[in-house]
Amino acid sequence: MANTRSAMKRIKQNEKRRLRNRAARVLDRAVSRGIIHRNTAARKKSALARSLPR
Repeated sequence: MANTRSAMKRIKQNEKRRLRNRAARVLDRAVSRGIIHRNTAARKKSALARSLPR
C-alpha cells in the first residue's frame, strides 16, 4: 500500500490511464475488424479523453 499522498495519487492516475488505454485498444480492434467505422472510434476515444479529469 502507498505511504504518501503523492504515491496514492500516482496509483489513481495510473489506473485511469490503464483503463483509458484498454478502452482505446478495444475500439481500435473493432475498427480493424470492421465492426465500427474509424471516425466513430476516433470520436469515442476523443470523448473518453475529454471526460477524464486531467
